[in-house]
Amino acid sequence: MHDSVAVALKQKKQSSMYRALEMHRAGEVDGFISAGNTGAVMALSTLLLGRLPGVDRPSIGTFLPSEKGPVLLIDAGANVDSKPSHLMQFGVMGSVYTELILGRTSPKVGLLNVGEEEKKGNDASIAAWPLLKEAPVNFVGNVEGRDILKGTVDVVVCDGFTGNIILKFAESFPGLLKSKFYEYAERGFFHKIWAGLMGKTIKGMIRDWDYQEYGGVPLLGVQGVSIIGHGSSTPRAMSNMIRRAKEMVDKGVNDTIRNAMAPPQSS
Repeated sequence: MHDSVAVALKQKKQSSMYRALEMHRAGEVDGFISAGNTGAVMALSTLLLGRLPGVDRPSIGTFLPSEKGPVLLIDAGANVDSKPSHLMQFGVMGSVYTELILGRTSPKVGLLNVGEEEKKGNDASIAAWPLLKEAPVNFVGNVEGRDILKGTVDVVVCDGFTGNIILKFAESFPGLLKSKFYEYAERGFFHKIWAGLMGKTIKGMIRDWDYQEYGGVPLLGVQGVSIIGHGSSTPRAMSNMIRRAKEMVDKGVNDTIRNAMAPPQSS
């Protein structure tokens, strides 16, 4: 876990991660999952599997809960700096993934920004707006941070720097909820009774935020199925990672992304 990406690429060619991805490239297996070093998984997956045509930067997509069901956040950490064209590609890949995995027809795609107006935001966001507007997705414009948990859109597009901060913040929420719940229960006898009655409800709410439920996050844009798991993945999380990889294979996520990224045919 402490090896640099360069070491993983050049000096660890007999590692399980490297060997498994070689098997995937050779067609011996249909998918790859790992709870190892995230940077190494991304680098090795991109190097050994290659990128899908039309994809400049593979991207991580992760589901977050909202008032209206899961919302896909993309990019969640693969690319710290993203060009406008990268953000457009994230939107296309995220739209395909959400439609196939969640079964949502023409999912709404929003660009994360500091305001809803078209000309708001930094240079990359302003330049990405018209690209997403012309992309083969249901782009509804800019969305703000508060729109994520509201479920205003199905796919939230952002650079990996912003997305990873949001993801890590979201992962801390269940711990805060548990802490406040136990703190309330300790205030007195009747508080403990109420806490006991509400225990199952609270657990159900927290489950929506539990990374184990989704298992891992896909690295979208590579020519294969690469699922990245949490470093502290439990057996249940690993099992769900396998299910997610199989689901991507069965539903032809990569083939659909390849078609969506293909340039339009001239008449």
